[in-house]
Amino acid sequence: MIKVTFIEHDGTKTTVEGRSGDSVMSLAAAQGIDGIVAECGGGMMCATCHCYVDDAWFARTGPRSDDEADMLDCAVAEVRQTSRLSCQITLSDELDGLVVYLPEAQV
Repeated sequence: MIKVTFIEHDGTKTTVEGRSGDSVMSLAAAQGIDGIVAECGGGMMCATCHCYVDDAWFARTGPRSDDEADMLDCAVAEVRQTSRLSCQITLSDELDGLVVYLPEAQV
């Protein structure tokens, strides 16, 4: 199992375990993580799964696609250098221990 730590805007940390091949968004939704709304269910049609990847992990999550970058323009919260749509981050053994921060608001 692959551990992911979600850190909410208020500093609350929740660590959960997922399977290789799952998206960070689907893991958050399955575990009831506050701060990931996922209105479109992972279809990259909204930005309600916006997250900030910890600097130490950002390069390992892979590059943003052009479509992801365009969708991040619709995010409610500030878009930063480490912003990603969590539906576009696929869990793998290399991401065991991943840390993501959740924005103050999604909608």
